[in-house]
Amino acid sequence: MQRQRTSLMTAAATALLMTGAGVLTGTGTALAAVPTAENTTTVSASPDIEAMIAGMTLDEKIGQMTWTHVYGSSADDTSMAAKNQERYGVNTPAEVVEKYNLGGVLYFAWSGNTANPQQVAGLSNGLQQTAMREDGNGIPLAVTIDQEGGLVARIGPPATVLPGNMALGATADANLAKAQGEILGSEMRAMGINVDFAPVLDLNSNPDNPVIGIRSMGEDPALVSALGVAQIAGIQAHNVGAAAKHFPGHGDTSVDSHYGLPTVTYDRETLNQHLKPFEAAIDGGVDMVMTAHIIVEAIDPEMPGTLSHKVLTGLLRDEMGFKGLVTTDALDMAAMAAEWPQEEIAVKAIQAGSDILLNSPDVDASFAGVRAAVGSGEITEARLDESVRRILEWKVKRGVFEQPLADPAAVDTLVGSAENLATAKLISERAVTLLRNEGQVLPLASGSSVLMVGAGSAWPELVGPMLKDQGFAVTEDYEDGASPSAAYRARAVAAAGNVDAVVFASYNATSNAAQQQMVAELAATGTPVIVVATRNPYDISVFPGAYAVLNSYGVKEVNFHGAVRAISGAINPSGKVPVNIPEADGDGVLLPLGFGLSYETATPAAVTFTDRPGHGQDDYTIPSVAGVSYLVDGKVVAAGSYRKPAGTVTVTAEPKPGYVFTAGSVTEWSHAFTTGLPKS
Repeated sequence: MQRQRTSLMTAAATALLMTGAGVLTGTGTALAAVPTAENTTTVSASPDIEAMIAGMTLDEKIGQMTWTHVYGSSADDTSMAAKNQERYGVNTPAEVVEKYNLGGVLYFAWSGNTANPQQVAGLSNGLQQTAMREDGNGIPLAVTIDQEGGLVARIGPPATVLPGNMALGATADANLAKAQGEILGSEMRAMGINVDFAPVLDLNSNPDNPVIGIRSMGEDPALVSALGVAQIAGIQAHNVGAAAKHFPGHGDTSVDSHYGLPTVTYDRETLNQHLKPFEAAIDGGVDMVMTAHIIVEAIDPEMPGTLSHKVLTGLLRDEMGFKGLVTTDALDMAAMAAEWPQEEIAVKAIQAGSDILLNSPDVDASFAGVRAAVGSGEITEARLDESVRRILEWKVKRGVFEQPLADPAAVDTLVGSAENLATAKLISERAVTLLRNEGQVLPLASGSSVLMVGAGSAWPELVGPMLKDQGFAVTEDYEDGASPSAAYRARAVAAAGNVDAVVFASYNATSNAAQQQMVAELAATGTPVIVVATRNPYDISVFPGAYAVLNSYGVKEVNFHGAVRAISGAINPSGKVPVNIPEADGDGVLLPLGFGLSYETATPAAVTFTDRPGHGQDDYTIPSVAGVSYLVDGKVVAAGSYRKPAGTVTVTAEPKPGYVFTAGSVTEWSHAFTTGLPKS
């Protein structure tokens, strides 16, 4: 079955957006130490920032603080002129930059910006040349994107597709986190992007969170802190500014701020846990912090963080000591746009302490609001100067003045390199988490027959061919949509009796009765059901009849890479779930943070051959090893000695159910027995 996916993102659904010694997390997992983020740029001729600010008009200062998206695939692209006209009153991306003297642009797939890496590099260079003007005296742009890896990634293949942050959390490996950051930083910089609004440092402590979920690295503050700082170090090592988001923590909300204004009611002690990853990021040298469009009652029960002076200045700057750039989350999200006019939002965000107005749905209104506030004295021009100074200092620090342009010749070499793709697969293999394995149904025996089905939203059609590649005989049946129909469920039940096992891909099944019913009906056939839970990690709680459950933390091929190899026994699953999994009724914990099963391991002992030429008493001996089956001519043979007067004997070893062999195990032995008297 062929399927075509279209983006559900709209302009309203935009970006949400350790130093020294190792860290021991709440799971008891030791994390390797990683270096802090450092400035790696040496600018040969730094611009005179104070002179630049003194020479700016008021509108130019507001422009530096305005970072927004543009429609088109190149600087002069007119194919989306109607969209640019509707939002900005001009035709091309370059004209948007010129009209507002923008300080930054923001890339999205739905705005035509991210077709392929070479195109992205060309767009970046064209916009930079526009910003710097023909005389070269303009100010280069912050070119920004939400490339978190996993669920939120605006640029797809051939750029490296990563398994995502919760997969990374399941590895609990700071070295892999730094490697992920290196991939993001190096590939974005190659395409002319100098800001990545990543990593997400929210603690996903609410299983019903509709917007963070697998974008989070988990709910353990120590784990998220260590992995977050490692990612930041990797990103910023390539002179791409990282942004810790969403301050002061979006992980305990039950409302998506794209569509409404969430409120969190926990006390300051709980808030302090959510702040720990941000504290670590600040200590680790993160360039930027992105605000959350949420009301945090413990700090300010009236205003959302993005517009709260108590949150951005009192907490972030004064109490936590952050000196870098503060950016709003996208201002076209409903949490903002549905509550206040854009003129007021822009003014309140600046008064709260933000330096950057990100993706306003009405830039003209934002400008007008700030102009009027300066005219009335509500905001001083000196306050704008503070933000513009921070922005320009950041552009010097990250080499944006010194090296604003991408090298098109380097794009194909650096983006989606073999090394980066291998690292992404390694994260997937280390992340896959085995939560149940009744009767040691996994790993499946080589050559088993498998029925591959699942919720359409889980992309099960990606898994079937991968299982075939692992040597299984696979029957496939797929249907679009998140909720399996009665007809689809009936077909699957009828087919289940003809296979050794059923693999079912689920997608947020805790809130989907049809997925729950389908797994229950399949389990009732008596054929073992293996669930690969692809999205949020809580699905095991609603699948009591499944023999085995694995979490893949995403629906991309790279996520399924680890899951399929675990099903076949090619790898031994080692991931640990980085959140607590509650009971289905929400009353108590089903599986605690840090839980994860692995297969038993075995190492085959060598088969011995006794060959006495001329005696006719030759034999071979099969050892007895727990977890190991020895086969001769494809048939399992018991431990013991066997006569072989002549010819060749080949013995192979296979793991017994529930076992995998240790890496590097020898699994085949062969000997050609001699006959007759020895030659003199």
